Amino acid sequence: MADAVDARRVCGMPEKAQLHVAMLALQFGYAGFHVVSRLALNMGISKLVFPVYRNIIALFLLVPFAYFLEKKDRPRLTLGFAVQFFFLALCGITANQGFYLLGLDNTSPTFASAIQNSVPAITFGMAAALRIEKVRLDRRDGVAKVLGTLACVAGASVITLYQGPTIFAPTAGDDKPSLQEVPFLAAVAGEGKNWTLGCVYLIGHCLSWSGWLVLQAPVLKKYPARLSVTSYTCFFGVIQFLIIAAFFERDAGAWVFHSGSEVFTILYAGFIASGVAFAVQIWCIDRGGPVFVAVYQPVQTLVVAIMASLTLGEKFYLGGIIGAALIITGLYLVLWGKSEERSRIGKEAAAASAASSGSGEREVRSAKLASSITQPLLPPSSTTSDNV
Repeated sequence: MADAVDARRVCGMPEKAQLHVAMLALQFGYAGFHVVSRLALNMGISKLVFPVYRNIIALFLLVPFAYFLEKKDRPRLTLGFAVQFFFLALCGITANQGFYLLGLDNTSPTFASAIQNSVPAITFGMAAALRIEKVRLDRRDGVAKVLGTLACVAGASVITLYQGPTIFAPTAGDDKPSLQEVPFLAAVAGEGKNWTLGCVYLIGHCLSWSGWLVLQAPVLKKYPARLSVTSYTCFFGVIQFLIIAAFFERDAGAWVFHSGSEVFTILYAGFIASGVAFAVQIWCIDRGGPVFVAVYQPVQTLVVAIMASLTLGEKFYLGGIIGAALIITGLYLVLWGKSEERSRIGKEAAAASAASSGSGEREVRSAKLASSITQPLLPPSSTTSDNV
């Protein structure tokens, strides 16, 4: 029993805490990626070449770890698994990244981050429709999960749409450079773009992302090798983008690096936003579930607002404080609701086992009750094993 507890700890940190730390770090990495991607587009990097290089870097980063660490646990690759990985790549890489770059090119990093806050609601709806996530509106835990998700989306919307009085101003006086004086700031602000078209692309990006989050759960049940699933997904994503680029990117010079800044943006996108982020995210999906991952998405908008304030000299307004409070409240409601749900299911399973007359009947009824939450938001206690 002690070995089971220790196996779920890293540096003395229990797995539940690891999940929260990993998701917070993931949001910081993605927040920086918004600005880095906008910089890449501003420098003229092709919207087809950029994701190809990004996923190639991620693939080379993930493959060695997937091969050696999951050598004994990786199931045999069959045609059925290959087809599933192909569609995961089509949804989670090709459509997801393609729509994102098209949307970002017509909007701004802050707006792109804000609209992504629809991902928790979309993921919650998809997971509930597929019965991956159970929702009981006649119980407190079900209502808490729904209200928490809405509070997260509302908090991120407040940050974006409502300013209010200035709470923090990093630059005093009127010596702050204007958008016209600094072309990069104008690019970050998304000036001169078709915002309506950008919204359409970003909505497609959110739908693709949510579908990818949900579809990974049943795949991981049958193929419980997280890094291998990510590697195969990246591989098929590269193939799909190469085929698209062969038809639509006719300029051979688009594949050549012209500056160190271009190399940096691609390396950041490949190592942080794809390689590291994909590995962390798929681990969190496996251990915590798709809704747990998606519900942290609004935190990213808060991080982008802070980064913009510190790096671009933007002011921090009361709306940001109110939005942050809503986000924290929403996260608490969702996680509390899931914790209450798991506690109730555990008590019902224990009562059913005690009331059963035969050992075989007890096992069947316990399995049915335990499977009533097929995709937990949080893992069970550290003394049990829960493989999604």
